Amino acid sequence: MEDTALVNSVIGEVGKRVVGQNYMIERLLVGLLTGGHVLLEGVPGLAKTLTVRTLAETISTSFQRIQFTPDLLPADVIGTQVYDQSTGKFSVKKGPIFANIVLADEINRAPAKVQAALLEAMQEKQVTIGGTTYTLEEPFLVLATQNPIEQEGTYPLPEAQIDRFMLKLSVGYPTRDEEKEVLRRMAGKAEIPVRHVATPEAILAARKRIGELYMDDRIVDYIVDIVEATRNPTAAKLADLVPLIEYGASPRATLALAQGSRAIAFLCDRAYVTPDDVKAIAPDVLRHRVLITYEAEAEDVTSDNIISRILDAIPTP
Repeated sequence: MEDTALVNSVIGEVGKRVVGQNYMIERLLVGLLTGGHVLLEGVPGLAKTLTVRTLAETISTSFQRIQFTPDLLPADVIGTQVYDQSTGKFSVKKGPIFANIVLADEINRAPAKVQAALLEAMQEKQVTIGGTTYTLEEPFLVLATQNPIEQEGTYPLPEAQIDRFMLKLSVGYPTRDEEKEVLRRMAGKAEIPVRHVATPEAILAARKRIGELYMDDRIVDYIVDIVEATRNPTAAKLADLVPLIEYGASPRATLALAQGSRAIAFLCDRAYVTPDDVKAIAPDVLRHRVLITYEAEAEDVTSDNIISRILDAIPTP
């Protein structure tokens, strides 16, 4: 009951400012409750930044937003050593990465060196400044956004780096009624206040409970079968997918699928994982890990189409 109250309180507070976008809010909670980083892709103006900032406000955590630009340097993200003339010594000036929730806005606008610095921090949960290693405080979560339509002046994330994100969300437009509600709320101009309804300690305690949720061996086999089918479609009786898949999902996908499924069960207030939990989170875990061929692009087949075919073909336990 305590966990349900925590989740409902956070969703309720975010909902005061953000109209609709329930899918995005729920998936951001999955990331927060499992410690998995999230990449949000969508056209500008879909409240991606507002949602992330509001989520951080509902939890009593530190929040930093980094606007990625082509002239950004790694030191602008992780920090640097500063020489103090009065003492003749170097001191460390920590960068915005030293926050619990970091919003990396338009991550694909930054050059490779900056992306690498951020993604190393995401993977290792630590950064090195001037030979000294600093551990990042938990919970530590990077929520990155990228714009799929404007490719001029962008540096697409390399596949090995994009794999560090547990989930990649495809954020869509609001419905007609939701858009009317946005207009109504924005008429007042003043930003709607939200309350702190969770603490970092509560989030970390919830993470521990999620890791202990029961997962039957048949569900484990089901998860492995899904990931295996992205690498070897023929074994799953999907030989027609072979020319469409360049690379299948990595072992990170298997772990993320298990963690994500447990988090979905947790959000539904269940103590066990069902096949529907796996199906619900699978597209978000796999869409950036299943790389398609030029042939697939020519035929207008997306990784989402391929994942859908695989989920339909794998027998549900």
